[in-house]
Formats: sequence, structure tokens, C-alpha cells
Amino acid sequence: MKASLILLQKKYVRIVSLFAVKKQLTLEEALDFFYRSFVYKLVSEGCADMHCRSDEYLVEELIMEYDAKEE
Repeated sequence: MKASLILLQKKYVRIVSLFAVKKQLTLEEALDFFYRSFVYKLVSEGCADMHCRSDEYLVEELIMEYDAKEE
């Protein structure tokens, strides 16, 4: 199932904002990481209906990916 582009863009804003707060990043840093992430790839392609997952769930996935790259 494909999500509406406008709805996805709004979801991206919420995810990036929450991610920035949780990881104490600037919005620019959070946005840069998000658009390079595997999470973004899955959500934008509609894989496994990732776009249907809660914002909190996707932020936690993004944090795990971020932390793994920091190691």
C-alpha cells in the first residue's frame, strides 16, 4: 500500500523533530541523517507498511540505526 505523499511528508516532519529532540541534534543534523537512513528508505518505498507504524516506533528504529553507526 502506498501512502499519500503529503501525509508522508508530514510524518517525516514529526519523526525528524522527535529524533532531533531525543538525540539532542539540530534539525539540520537530524534531517540529514534521516534522509540517508535505512528507515527512510523503507518508509518511502512502503516496505512492510512501515509508513503505518507509529512515529515513536520509527524514531526508536532511527535511534538504533544512528547509535549503530556511531560505534
